Amino acid sequence: MARTATVERTTSETDIALELSLDGSGSVSVATGVPFFDHMLDAFGRHGLFDLAVRATGDLAVDAHHTVEDVGICLGRAVADALGDRAGIRRFGSVFVPMDEALVLAAVDISGRGQLHYDVEVPIQIIGTFDTTLAKEFMLAFAANAGITVHVMAFAGENAHHIIEAAFKALARALAEAVAIDPRVTGIPSTKGSL
Repeated sequence: MARTATVERTTSETDIALELSLDGSGSVSVATGVPFFDHMLDAFGRHGLFDLAVRATGDLAVDAHHTVEDVGICLGRAVADALGDRAGIRRFGSVFVPMDEALVLAAVDISGRGQLHYDVEVPIQIIGTFDTTLAKEFMLAFAANAGITVHVMAFAGENAHHIIEAAFKALARALAEAVAIDPRVTGIPSTKGSL
């Protein structure tokens, strides 16, 4: 059965259409109006081997905050929908990703209890039109709406671009590991019988 989802979200601030396949090849097409964020979503899809299409328009004349956060909401909902009943998944995943001087760990638990624990010191600056504080806002929205516990920790890094890109790649790889089907898992991987 295909593990795919389509999510649309329209508010007075943003209009988003997103398609996701968890079992893809890393085919990505994104256009959010925020070039650095597009680059991060591209890295997320390619390194997680997720097929991802995102079309977003937002109130960029204000700033990129609403667009980035709302895409996080939509991507989280898409992951939750695509996972279905979660039967057979590995559930947990963790990955260290180095990028030049930066080193970031992401660990995820598809627990049904969405939360983010973010220990990433990144210089506060603007990369293109992307405020570096928005990386956390995206991950918070994603974790809450996916129902996934996400830990992201930076162990090294000076360059904001490198740190954030390593974080997105680490999240993608950890998520890919957690959503993978393990033929040894029977049913839902929880002592409670549900996630």
